[in-house]
Amino acid sequence: MNLNQITVPSLDLTKSIPFYEKLGLKLIVKSLPHYARFECPNGTSTFSIHQTDELPKGDGIYVYFECTNLDEQVEKIKSKGIVFDQEPTDQRWLWREARLKDVDGNQLILFYGGENRLNPPWRIENGNKIE
Repeated sequence: MNLNQITVPSLDLTKSIPFYEKLGLKLIVKSLPHYARFECPNGTSTFSIHQTDELPKGDGIYVYFECTNLDEQVEKIKSKGIVFDQEPTDQRWLWREARLKDVDGNQLILFYGGENRLNPPWRIENGNKIE
């Protein structure tokens, strides 16, 4: 099994599409007013947005986008007028993260995890924590 895409809700795709293009995603499907799909600049995953009449309650959705050059990527995005809630910060879980929200309040985390992305010191193998 391989992850193909993540889809998040949006109240207005005409506002969401330009936002995600500024993040560096490439629009590949535009089926207004209901759906849009993007290619991620690296890898084979895609990301889509679909129109909804109501957004989720509570904390909502969190989507992580991996960037090997996180600090540089954040500066590039900020130069396009996007505001971050958190600048790139080293986290206790051994990732460096920057956080922002899209126009619908979905939580977006740009991060670099390096080796710890898939192999943190607390990774479980065969049901047992690796020591």
